[in-house]
Amino acid sequence: MSRWKVLPAELDPRVRQLVIRLRRLKDHSGLSIRQLAARTGYSAKSWERYLGARSLPPAEALEALARVCGEDPTRLLALREVAAEGWTTTPERPPAAGHLPSPETPRSSERRALRIALVAGSVTLVLAVSSAVLVTVRIMNANNTGSSTTTTRSATPLAAPTTASPYPCRIQRTGGHWYAGNSRTQQENLAVGDTGPDVAEAQCLLRRAGISPGGIDGIFGPLTEHAVKAFQKRSGLVVDGMVGPHTWKALRG
Repeated sequence: MSRWKVLPAELDPRVRQLVIRLRRLKDHSGLSIRQLAARTGYSAKSWERYLGARSLPPAEALEALARVCGEDPTRLLALREVAAEGWTTTPERPPAAGHLPSPETPRSSERRALRIALVAGSVTLVLAVSSAVLVTVRIMNANNTGSSTTTTRSATPLAAPTTASPYPCRIQRTGGHWYAGNSRTQQENLAVGDTGPDVAEAQCLLRRAGISPGGIDGIFGPLTEHAVKAFQKRSGLVVDGMVGPHTWKALRG
């Protein structure tokens, strides 16, 4: 993973969420800034500004990044739409020939706004359906799971699941590591905007460590990010608000 410069504390949370997602995609692609520039048509200096939260990337740049990384651009465009509300400067356009988008007319601006609104609505619907499916799968798995485990259960009251949470917090000590019954990963990189059982696992382990991430809902939001930073600071780790291999190791104990 790249050694990214810590984002300013005063940065709008909506902008921070977009920049962290862009950084993760760049890291997972394995491409350098120059390679990313060559493949997207946006200059290396532009990407340095986008990834450093000094300039809001245009939608076309996010679509190009998604193509390079094999990612669905829908989520990136929705995150950009939200981040744009907290941005105070005008997003720049790339200088490279052949990649300059034509100026928007009022009508085209309205069409773009409508398209982005539809994209954001689609993302919300997909997340809601995914959460419902995960709840159903977990209920089925709970019914099929036997009681033959030989691991030691923790009596820590902070790890008890809430009745409103679709994810359990069944804290167990196995092989010298703590597990909460949602995921056994020790490598998955998590940041603001991520969802699913890996996030719920991290939330449970944060609660076990005595730091509340808010609800155990499998959604990596500002409260979870704040809890991760507090845990990293207490553990002597790099405080970046993201759960990577080093933070997993500390959480697993």
